[in-house]
Amino acid sequence: MEFFNVGKIVNTHGIKGEVKVVRITDFDQRFQPGNQLYLFLPNQTTPIKLMIERHRKHKQFDMLTFKGYYSINDVEHFKQGMLKISEADLHPLEEGSYYYHEIIGCEVVTTSGEKLGPVAEVLAPGANDVWVVKRKNQKDLLIPYIDDIVKEVNIEQKQITIEPMEGLLS
Repeated sequence: MEFFNVGKIVNTHGIKGEVKVVRITDFDQRFQPGNQLYLFLPNQTTPIKLMIERHRKHKQFDMLTFKGYYSINDVEHFKQGMLKISEADLHPLEEGSYYYHEIIGCEVVTTSGEKLGPVAEVLAPGANDVWVVKRKNQKDLLIPYIDDIVKEVNIEQKQITIEPMEGLLS
C-alpha cells in the first residue's frame, strides 16, 4: 500500500491529547472528525492507525485529537511524526489539478524542447504553487504554476512543458 503526506505533528497542545499539525494538503476535509490517518514515526516501520475525533484551527496550525488518545502522555511520542493517508483515500481532482506526488519527478521542458530538469519539490507560498526544478550545475529553477507559463502537464509521460517568461531561466 502506498501512503501520501497530509501533515506533520510538530508538538502537543495542552494536557488532553491534542496535537499541533503543520498541514501538507489543500484538502480541508482531510482533518474532519471520523477520518482515518496513518502516523509514521521516525525509526518505526509500522504506521499507527488513528481516527480523528476533534479538529480545530489555531493560528496557522491544525489542532487534532485522536480517538483513544486523551492525555498528553498518550501523544507526546507522536512529535515529528508524519500523518499520511492511504492511496485508497485520494480524491479525484478537477481537470488541471494535480497531487504533489504526480508533479514531483516530472521532467520540465520548454516549448522549444530544452530540457530543464525534474521537479523536486512543490511549494505553496500563496495564490499559486511554485515548482522547484533541479538543474545540473545550476541553481534551482522556480516555476510558478500559472497558465501563462505552464502549457502542458502530461502525468502519464511524466513531462511538463513550459513557456518561460523573460528572465525565468537566468
